[in-house]
Amino acid sequence: MTTLDDRDAAPGVARRSLLPLLPMAGHTRGKRSPVTCHLKCGDACSQPVPNTSENPYFRDVVDAALSRRAVLAGAAVAGAAIVIGSTVGDALPAAAHDSRRGRLPFRAIAPQPASTDAFTVPSGYRWRPLVRWGDPLFSTRDAFDPATVTPEQAARQFGYNCDYVDVLEDRGGRTGLLVVNHEYTNENLMFPPATTPAEVERQRRVGMAAHGMSVVAVQRSRSGEPWSYRVGARQNRRITVSTPFAFTGPAAGSPLLRTVDDPAGTTPVGTLNNCAGGTTPWGTVLSGEENFNQYFRTAGTSAADRRYGLADRATTRGWELVEPRFDARTPGYENEPNRHGWIVEVDPQDPTSTPVKHTALGRFKHEGANVVVGRTGHVVAYMGDDERFDYVYKFVSKERYKEGARHREHNKRLLSAGSLYVARFTGDSPAAELDGTGTLPSDGQFDGSGEWIPLVVDGVSKVPGFTTDQVLVHTRLAADAVGATKMDRPEDVEPNPATGRIYIACTNNTDRGAAGKEGATEPNPRVQNRFGHVVEITEHRNDATSTRFGWSILLVCGDPATTQNTYFAGFPPEKVSPISCPDNVAFDSTGNLWISTDGQPGTIGYCDGLFKVPLTGRERGHVQQFLAVPRGAETCGPVVRDRQDMVYVAVQHPGEDGAWGAQQSFFPDYVAPGTLARGRWGGPRPSVVQVWKD
Repeated sequence: MTTLDDRDAAPGVARRSLLPLLPMAGHTRGKRSPVTCHLKCGDACSQPVPNTSENPYFRDVVDAALSRRAVLAGAAVAGAAIVIGSTVGDALPAAAHDSRRGRLPFRAIAPQPASTDAFTVPSGYRWRPLVRWGDPLFSTRDAFDPATVTPEQAARQFGYNCDYVDVLEDRGGRTGLLVVNHEYTNENLMFPPATTPAEVERQRRVGMAAHGMSVVAVQRSRSGEPWSYRVGARQNRRITVSTPFAFTGPAAGSPLLRTVDDPAGTTPVGTLNNCAGGTTPWGTVLSGEENFNQYFRTAGTSAADRRYGLADRATTRGWELVEPRFDARTPGYENEPNRHGWIVEVDPQDPTSTPVKHTALGRFKHEGANVVVGRTGHVVAYMGDDERFDYVYKFVSKERYKEGARHREHNKRLLSAGSLYVARFTGDSPAAELDGTGTLPSDGQFDGSGEWIPLVVDGVSKVPGFTTDQVLVHTRLAADAVGATKMDRPEDVEPNPATGRIYIACTNNTDRGAAGKEGATEPNPRVQNRFGHVVEITEHRNDATSTRFGWSILLVCGDPATTQNTYFAGFPPEKVSPISCPDNVAFDSTGNLWISTDGQPGTIGYCDGLFKVPLTGRERGHVQQFLAVPRGAETCGPVVRDRQDMVYVAVQHPGEDGAWGAQQSFFPDYVAPGTLARGRWGGPRPSVVQVWKD
């Protein structure tokens, strides 16, 4: 953020450039822009890896409760709607090199060079933004003007850097609600450089208001047509860092959550760094608080601080200079960081409802949470901790889901009580065959079995030496203690509604195999993993509540033309679209996997995009690029409504490496640099984009 503040400047000094020091500059090969590293995750990769636990290497975990053969056999007996066993990774020769069969037919687009400032879709499709940063939600009087916006206006406008997206359609499909996360801000692009301390504080407070979530009413003439959003609709809502929340679950009221402002430890204020999410069967939306640590200054001396990346240093945004709660060294606010890093649940149908933070789901850098109703009626939430060498989790509710609108209030309480687990994977290949290059072992697959290790069962800690609230507030430390498997930045973890299988997007981990760091393991088979991979899980007997599972790697990503040892579920690599750094996943109505990416410009030299991957039959593993986002942006929050021939994505941080006077993207308005006319601006505006068949 700006350098003009109490730390380094006095009133009246000349304009100062923003972000004068980027710790990741020169070190982002295989990751992303150093500006994105600085703002999105607080230069996490320039800091020591938080997970310094001595968990055993993957091949050394020999005490798994079930062999791979037994897991897969059990799944077969269950009569799941999916094929399992040795054929999981086998693909027959391709029948075609496009996706023109069935719904959303398209021919894969060519990958777009990273310098391309365009939103690219297949032939026969059109696109336009549905809502952009700064669009007014409550009154047209709050018109977009980035040079003069106030904190109060920002809290009434669509926020910055959108991530999770869903469109909750009403019956008939002509009205609905758009729900969106706002992960972080880039004041370099949003404002002209500040000249006074008062301007600095205004920009900081505007940035605070531009975090959080938006709920926006939308309408259209008929199903399958593009939407327009409604200014002033009753359901419209902004949730920011100042919105009151309520804690639920076993840790609510814990001494670890109490502050001078909330001595009961039950009413946290605000949500921030909201990344991916999920929509529940009862129509609420979940949001994951991810890189919360970068917003707080702490003593940095405790094991918990170190494990969560909290430290005694000035923060990037300087919010601790605006509100004392962001400086946990301040007496009474020592626990404020503990009040962030949770799964948030919001009821978009009721703009007066109090959003909640679910302590039963644990605290870590949540990418998101995705819920499925298991065969027993219990609901299961799958979650990833987006950090190098961190873990995959699931939560199983204590109570059962009840069908029908009259049971909605009951269902809204399902995530407040239950059991929390962390994953341990076991491979079936000899250690000598895991050489770190990504070369397939002799059986032709990276695969094996696994178990869900209990951390809390029905509200009772199962981790020796940890109380229940300690497990839930310091979940990473508890997972370390039980020997969970270290993964390569597990981000989105999502069940396929057509098959029940679970897909884990492991974005990348260039530290794997570095000095003193864990080397290749069968679920993470490449050292210096720049390109990422996707893991496929089959729960035992296809039961989401099971504590055992089988797994295999679906994709080992990269550009087959330049990357050795890519793998696409057996599909011929020369026939796929190059793909790197999988981030979010989604599914269409027939169970095809769709993957959005975050990091392709720095790894394979192409703009990030959205990709379709069939999971069955002759086309299994056939990666095909559907769209590309503009220069500097990542693709987030994909929603695929193939029955309507529509797709939605969030375009986050377009033109990230630019500055107010030297913008590098002009998406989505594409008008003259610096101009502002009729709500269109000559600079980048993070937006939700809708794509439809022409």
